[in-house]
Amino acid sequence: MTQPLSPVLIVGGRSDMARALARAYAAAGCEIILAARRSAELQDDCSDISIRHGVAARAVELDVVADDADDFFRDLGAEPGTVVMVVGLLGDQAAAVQDDALAEAIMASNYVGPARFLLAAARVMRREGAAIIGISSVAGDRGRGSNLVYGSAKAGFTALLSGLRNQLATRGIHVMTVKPGFVATRMTAGMDLPKPLTAQPEEVARRVLAAHRRGRNEIYVKPVWRPIMRIIREIPEPLFKRMKL
Repeated sequence: MTQPLSPVLIVGGRSDMARALARAYAAAGCEIILAARRSAELQDDCSDISIRHGVAARAVELDVVADDADDFFRDLGAEPGTVVMVVGLLGDQAAAVQDDALAEAIMASNYVGPARFLLAAARVMRREGAAIIGISSVAGDRGRGSNLVYGSAKAGFTALLSGLRNQLATRGIHVMTVKPGFVATRMTAGMDLPKPLTAQPEEVARRVLAAHRRGRNEIYVKPVWRPIMRIIREIPEPLFKRMKL
């Protein structure tokens, strides 16, 4: 078991999962930096974390899609010990296949922006025992017609994390891929999510922190997703093309 290195930089800090992750890592004694657009909205969260857990916590402004990642790290004032990438955009999948701008926004938010940012993070993280954690998705395990734009971006992100894991291992930097499945958040509010397959943000945070400490390479937050996605990946293509998944 290893202790996560501070500070823990959580990117996409205004999301429900990010806030839960911040509380979990702070409870483990880690300093917290929440990076997000409209970061002023996170001041109450930072104050609560500092008072409740006795660790430093601050919020910094960042637009992963638009901002220069190298400039961000130069201005951060600290070398992160752990970077957790939570940024994502589900979007309207039916609309995305008809609207190039929407498709591009989904791809930029789920792959291009996070990829640029984590490549920049890898350039500045030098301490052995540092970690990069990416929140990807089961949607990236196999392309499906129902979420092909989002799924393809997450597939790219999963591949990026795998490549970084391979590259950075020689430097003692660990990279972990997290596949939450359905999560009950503001982003999924109003969706009819199957309860056995749906995690709460706090459950995601607990599983991520525990897996980080154990040095896991890839986790499905709900273990039931692993056999489900294995079956989906192994469906023969001629049959798969006739299915509506």
